[in-house]
This record gives sequence, structure tokens and C-alpha cells, in this order.
Amino acid sequence: MTAPRRTVLRLRRLAAVLVALACASTATACAGGDDRPRVVVTTNILGDITREVVGDEADVTVLMKPGADPHSFGLSAVQAAELENADLVVFNGLGLEENVLRHVEAARASGVATFGAGEAVDPLTFRARADGGPQEGAGQPDPHFWTDPDRVRRAVGLIADRVIENVDGVDEEAVLGNAERYDAQLADLTAWMEKSFDRIPEDGRALVTNHHVFGYLADRFGFRVIGAVVPSGTTLASPSSSDLRSLTRAMEDAGVRTVFADSSRPKRLAEVLRAELDDRVEVVELYSESLTAKGEGADTYLRMMRANTTAMTDGLTTG
Repeated sequence: MTAPRRTVLRLRRLAAVLVALACASTATACAGGDDRPRVVVTTNILGDITREVVGDEADVTVLMKPGADPHSFGLSAVQAAELENADLVVFNGLGLEENVLRHVEAARASGVATFGAGEAVDPLTFRARADGGPQEGAGQPDPHFWTDPDRVRRAVGLIADRVIENVDGVDEEAVLGNAERYDAQLADLTAWMEKSFDRIPEDGRALVTNHHVFGYLADRFGFRVIGAVVPSGTTLASPSSSDLRSLTRAMEDAGVRTVFADSSRPKRLAEVLRAELDDRVEVVELYSESLTAKGEGADTYLRMMRANTTAMTDGLTTG
């Protein structure tokens, strides 16, 4: 950590201590008096991963609520201030948090250490449509790296490095131990996913989704991406009637009758295909871009990936 960075952190902590003393002297509860180091994470998927790495060594604040859409969620003034008062900000990047990245940039400009996980794990790019039609974002980096657990393993090691480097007071051995334990769990996840997907015949490994979100999973586990209802990497785009016609033709050619819809968005767009294909489409919900609230089926990254793998395998082997 650089000397200027240490100075900024010391001044922030001194201010926190002074506030705490002032509150104590007036017997007033003070929410800002905690002197523990702070890591702030933008998305809840990365938040869960980061918490596994950090453990009890620092407070981890996650800005995105369960069930939210990372492409459209925004920050309150209080949350924006949390970014600028963090010891480390972990964000996805590659355009995912479309309404939040400017706040991350502002925090970086004020001297806060930041880490963009997506840029650090060899990102893929969105591919052009197989039929040659237009696709928004083709050739641009795909931010959805977490659908490949091997890339998440890489991110875990890098997050541990950034925490040790930028967050004063953490126990290096504890952080590295947390990362090693979680890495083993991710390796087990990958092996389990491979075994599960082996149930799907090779010619049946074809994906149609609400929007383009599973490119990394397809690349890692040998799936073909037939298309998406929204031919874009963001949920903020909308399909045209020609897009839907192109997709239904591609689905008919590939013999695909299953569409996987994001749990963070309504399934209306995917269900439009029912009318196009005479009600012969099954819409299966996946937890693709957001964790759920606790106890709702996908409240951790590991549970989300296992739930998705089971749903995908069942959806492509039944009927």
C-alpha cells in the first residue's frame, strides 16, 4: 500500500474514532463509529464470493439487494458515500452495473482501492448471431463470467490478493486460508456440474435464454447458444418482431423447445415464444444474475450454480 493511501485511511479512521468519542460523550448511538476495515461490493453474487474470502477480517457491505437486476439497480446517496469510505471496492465491471460504475469511478478518483473482477479473469466477448442478423454488443466484453466456476476460482485468488494488499489490519494467513477453502468448494462444484451435464446428450446441449448471459458456461461445458429472446447482453434492451422470428426459426432448426428465463426479470418475453411456437415451449427459471433472499433457493453462489445446473439438466433431458 502506498504512503498516500495509508494517510487517507488513517485520516478516515481518525475521523471515525472522533465521531465515536463524540457519540459516547453524549450517550448517543453512533452508526459510523465502527473502526473495522470495510470492503464494499457492488453485486450480490460477487458479494457472497467476497464474504467467503474475507471471513471475519473486515466488514463486507453488498450494495445490490437480493433479486435485483444488476443492469438496472442504482444507489442511494448513502450507498454512494459508502463506496468513497471503503478500504476496498470490489465490482464486476465490463458494463454490468450500468448505473453504478460511475460511482465506482468516483471512489477510485478519491483514492479508494478498487478491483474489477470481470476484467481480471480473461473475459469472453459477445458473439455475432449465427444467422448473421444484428446483435447488440457483438464483439464487446461479456460481463457474466460467474457462470464459469473456474473463472470464479481465479477471481477468488485475486480478491484475496487485493484484500491483503489494500485492507489494513487483516490477517493474511486467515484470508489465504479462507480463499483456499472456498477454492476447494468451487473445484467440487465444477466436477459436480460436469457429471450432471454428462446426462445431456451432446446434440441436446443447446441454450435459449432471456438475454445472453450463459456464454461462459457454454464455453466451459460444451453448450451451443442458439439465441436469446433479447439479442443483447443486457436486460435493458428489447427484442423486435424480426428478432423473435429469427429466434423461433433457429429453435425449430435446432429442435429446441426449452427457454431459460432469468429470475431477476419477468418471464413475459420468454413466454412470447409460446405463441410463436404453438405453445410447444417450456420456460424454465434460472437464477442467472442475482442471488435470492436467504432460504429462497439460491442465496449463495454455490447454491445458485447447483440449482441452475439441476434445472438446466432436467430441462434438456425431459420431454
